[in-house]
Amino acid sequence: MRPASLHDTLSQYRQLGRKSLAVLLDPDNIDEPGCQRLLELGQQHRIDYFFVGGSLVLSSHQAALIRFIKSRTSTPVLLFPSHSLHLDPQADGILLLSLISGRNPEFLIGQHVIAAPRLRESGLQILPTGYLLVDSGRQTTASYMSGTTPLPHDKPGIAACTAMAGEQLGLRLIYLDGGSGALYPVSPAMIRAVRAAVDLPIIVGGGLNSAEKARAALQAGADVIVVGNHIEQNPEFLAEVAAVITDHGLARI
Repeated sequence: MRPASLHDTLSQYRQLGRKSLAVLLDPDNIDEPGCQRLLELGQQHRIDYFFVGGSLVLSSHQAALIRFIKSRTSTPVLLFPSHSLHLDPQADGILLLSLISGRNPEFLIGQHVIAAPRLRESGLQILPTGYLLVDSGRQTTASYMSGTTPLPHDKPGIAACTAMAGEQLGLRLIYLDGGSGALYPVSPAMIRAVRAAVDLPIIVGGGLNSAEKARAALQAGADVIVVGNHIEQNPEFLAEVAAVITDHGLARI
């Protein structure tokens, strides 16, 4: 049984000021014992979403990972695809990413056209998402594989106008991402600029490898923060970042 409308939930949380935590799992970088450890920690510390995907996903690995997660938790699983081949109806939904920060037509619309018939048949909840790749101090897999230049780290106005255009085009979420292995996260100034420009839920990921960085992203206006690489390497970090989410909620009461 699929969860209630994922988009409606995200929008409601945004209106209430309730923040969420997503754990991004790359099927090529995590094995079954590592996933089991994260699921056990997730029973102790709040995880709102699992995002599953990567830039070089072997479909058999992804299917096995989603099946493993779904058999052990009711936490929603959202696909975080980089290619039309990365669809799997076992998941609850898909972040249908349009790379609006770049100018590569394959990732603006090309892969979407190829995936459309399969996506309609899949039954997945579709979350049209404006994906903004932001410079994080080094070339990431996402920038290399997409063949796009990330947004300048110190140009929040460009990010704000790009997000605004995405909202006007009808996209329903904005995802600001420094990419896997980011040296530094999306700046609070950029998050604040995008928050002021759009009324959509904002997801922020990449480089959030400390409680301080996670807190800064939330305070700047992120609705969902995403942790990935650092959790895979240090699962106990989940307790720290979950506490930041809880503390932020308590601070609003």
